[in-house]
Amino acid sequence: MTEEHLDRMVRDADPYRPAVIRRLDGAKQTLLEEIMSEPRLERVVESPPPRSRTGRGIVRRFAGALTAAAVLTGVLVVSTVLPGPPDDSQAPPTDAASAGAPVVYSPVAMKAAEGNPRLLIDQPGWKVTTVYGFTEQQGTIAFSNGGRQLEMNWYPAGQYEGFRADRLNVSPPKSVRVDGWPGDLFRYSSDDFAVMLRPRDGAFVELRTGGGWSRDDFDGVLADIVRVDVRTWLAALPAEIVTPARVDEQAAKALADVPLPPNFDRTALGDVGTNDFYQFGAQVTSRVGCAWIAEWLRAKRAGDDAALQRAGDALRSSHNWRVLHQMNDEGDWPEVFWEIADKVAAGNPPPAYAQGLGCD
Repeated sequence: MTEEHLDRMVRDADPYRPAVIRRLDGAKQTLLEEIMSEPRLERVVESPPPRSRTGRGIVRRFAGALTAAAVLTGVLVVSTVLPGPPDDSQAPPTDAASAGAPVVYSPVAMKAAEGNPRLLIDQPGWKVTTVYGFTEQQGTIAFSNGGRQLEMNWYPAGQYEGFRADRLNVSPPKSVRVDGWPGDLFRYSSDDFAVMLRPRDGAFVELRTGGGWSRDDFDGVLADIVRVDVRTWLAALPAEIVTPARVDEQAAKALADVPLPPNFDRTALGDVGTNDFYQFGAQVTSRVGCAWIAEWLRAKRAGDDAALQRAGDALRSSHNWRVLHQMNDEGDWPEVFWEIADKVAAGNPPPAYAQGLGCD
């Protein structure tokens, strides 16, 4: 299997991708089986109606992206973020930021915004549904408007030639510009397009459509994509997130009923960055799960039956962890976690468990 093939499978399988089902569908199941390196799972998985989600999300290559922590997620109307003429008919602001109080952004948030292209769609009706992944000039922002989605992914400039060579197999390129930024448009089908913008400031951007588009629709949106400054971009991000200042408080809640592995350092969670609840929960449970698996493997090698039993019991208890149940309606991270935890506790650690849980 090629890297591109695996990436596409993960893209399709990701629990945060727009309009995917909440439980494991066929693509997720296939990828999970590859991670497990075992025969097809016999469990019958229900498929509830699609629910709008957020881009590629936390389980990129099933949690490989945990090492490139998701930064922020939320929903907003983009046209309200961009500067416009004052409107005296609007209701007076009620929040501190709108009232003129200084907004202080954390160094993590500032660095994230400075290091990404900061593109927004300046059209009514478009909402940001995902912002995450800002490390090493890589990340995603996804927008939705009715049944259409537009995902913007950026990568280090050094990967541009390889990506472009792959896209040349899709269709002949057509020259386009996005806010003066030159790029190439590729057509996957009559209603599926991608634009690759040339490297700039150490990164390049690929825009990819989702849902029903026409070329005229796409051109109309491309004409209204703008690059904004750091503070305008940050103002587009939601407030209901776990910031570094709130990590200790939120970690205590998330871990209230979670047995902690030996020597687990809760204070080390301060480096997870800024996340929405779902992503924060995945970050925290990833570290706990990885540490318990490491302890299980150590005990197995040492012949420490008591420690082996404790580790197995802790992993099995994950089915009762409140944080995972709170997350379960939002995505498939708990399902992946339980699959791996159960196999380890049963004495059959999946060969790719580290990739599956994002362990170091």
